[in-house]
Amino acid sequence: MAEQKIYLVGAGITGWEGFGSKALEIIAKAEVMIGHERHLDCFPEFAGQKMLLGDLPEILDFLKKTEKRVALLASGDPTFFGISRFLLRNLPKERIEIFPNVTSMQYAFARIKEPWDDAIFVSVHGRGMHPAVDKIVAAEKACVLTDKVNTPAAIAAELIERGAEGYEAWLCEDLGLAGEKFTKTSVRGLLELKPSDLNILILIRTYEPNLTRYPLIGIDDEEFQTSKKLITKQEVRAVTLAKLQLQDDLVLWDVGAGSGSVAIEASNLMPNGRIYAVEQNAQCLAFIRENLKKFMARNVKLVEGEAPDALEELPDPDRVFIGGSGGRLEEIIVAVDGRLKPEGLVVLNAVTLDTLTKAVEFLEDHGFTTEAACVNIAKTRNLTEYKMFEAQNPVYVITARRGSE
Repeated sequence: MAEQKIYLVGAGITGWEGFGSKALEIIAKAEVMIGHERHLDCFPEFAGQKMLLGDLPEILDFLKKTEKRVALLASGDPTFFGISRFLLRNLPKERIEIFPNVTSMQYAFARIKEPWDDAIFVSVHGRGMHPAVDKIVAAEKACVLTDKVNTPAAIAAELIERGAEGYEAWLCEDLGLAGEKFTKTSVRGLLELKPSDLNILILIRTYEPNLTRYPLIGIDDEEFQTSKKLITKQEVRAVTLAKLQLQDDLVLWDVGAGSGSVAIEASNLMPNGRIYAVEQNAQCLAFIRENLKKFMARNVKLVEGEAPDALEELPDPDRVFIGGSGGRLEEIIVAVDGRLKPEGLVVLNAVTLDTLTKAVEFLEDHGFTTEAACVNIAKTRNLTEYKMFEAQNPVYVITARRGSE
């Protein structure tokens, strides 16, 4: 059987006028046209067979068996959140030719007069919303394809919960149609709107962290709202973050977050990561909220509650930092042991020999290999016209991983 080419043709925003001359030539020679009804209706005089683009496995079965010349119509650029991914995964690439067009996202940016080369593009259409929001909060500019469940209002609610309201929002509706509409609002303003089902959401950050004042790592202790006893100090924090061996897209639990200083600096180092600051102390919760707002740590989610119970609903971690345990250290280690991903790491800070001994014992009893580093910091202070070093209490930074030495 001779296998005919499959021509994957993207429609523009404005009906058949949006097709290029080459694409129209391909369509004219096709024996079968497949597409959504709105695309098929662009060619009322097409003489061949028309098929609605419905169940993908059925379409795939037809394409595998047919000897006819097929033009499959799609929206915009079929390789951009389009059907090409499915076809290229299931058919020989040499059978497929693609003719892209302007995407609805490109069109939306043009209409609001905003460059899009520095934007990220995400789709929640038929997908989960939370992974998309994880990407949005790490971005300066985002364009989102929504659906009936993951609506602009639902996305706005998630952004508000994460303390990520600093975006100008553009709701772009019914693009290319007679009633197309562009509404500029705030993230909270999205909660009040009832958009058309055909909409795109564009979010543009309206403020940025002052990176000169607040570095990516090494923020001065005095910059954090905190009780002096409940903060991982700057030098120890740097060692702790190094031991966590962070990568950009990991899941980090900060258990007993205190001031949130470790979670906040971790968020700077892994902007596409998901970080959960777990804390039960009411005073600390207030401090963390202030710090998250001050440092705009949009990918840190505050989890109110006592570990290990508060960990149950969190996604499985790649990294766990235990800064405080509230007397439930072994229970927390048991919970972490059951949830930590392969190749994951646990880092625990202890300030007493008792906690050091218990932590190493508990971790090794659960199959972890441990290494402890004693961090001794002494800092200068003025004494009349002289300076002297004043020692801080040593901190034991314990790193644990699964497996043998």
